[in-house]
Amino acid sequence: MFTTNNSMLTQSAYKLQCIIPVIEGLLSAEDEKDILDLIFILATWHAYAKLRLHTDHTLASFDALTKPLGAALRHFAGKFSDSFDTKELPKEANARKRRAAKGKGKGRSRPTRQKATTGRVRFNLSTYKLHALGDYANTIRQRGTTDSYSTQMVRAVFPGFKSDFLITLLGRV
Repeated sequence: MFTTNNSMLTQSAYKLQCIIPVIEGLLSAEDEKDILDLIFILATWHAYAKLRLHTDHTLASFDALTKPLGAALRHFAGKFSDSFDTKELPKEANARKRRAAKGKGKGRSRPTRQKATTGRVRFNLSTYKLHALGDYANTIRQRGTTDSYSTQMVRAVFPGFKSDFLITLLGRV
């Protein structure tokens, strides 16, 4: 089921396609089944999300798959979140440190490029990205497939909008 034209695959789809043989045999049988089930559900959900042509049937299937995806993610978070010692990448630690420095100095001082210590991280279910999964099918029904619109046009027409908005929001007018 591997494609010979890897340029057609998005990077995340390619990773999901290749991870299953890598995971097999690494964990206990029960844990492996849970992880492989989650990967399969994620890959299927991702395939529905990236379809360029939907029918009522594919949207109904996509909508129906979102509930098991949420259950699998909650199961993963509950069972595996504390089981593995996961640490943030140095890149993530440096970004966190820069954000903290920017918040302290209100952006006036230039953040230093010192090495940040990596801390332990847990799988976080409380993100907007996961919260919005249930809205994908309805958004496709209302606005079309995700490849048919972009925010780039807004940026091209109103290039200073974001900075003007932030200046106004911060009361620096």
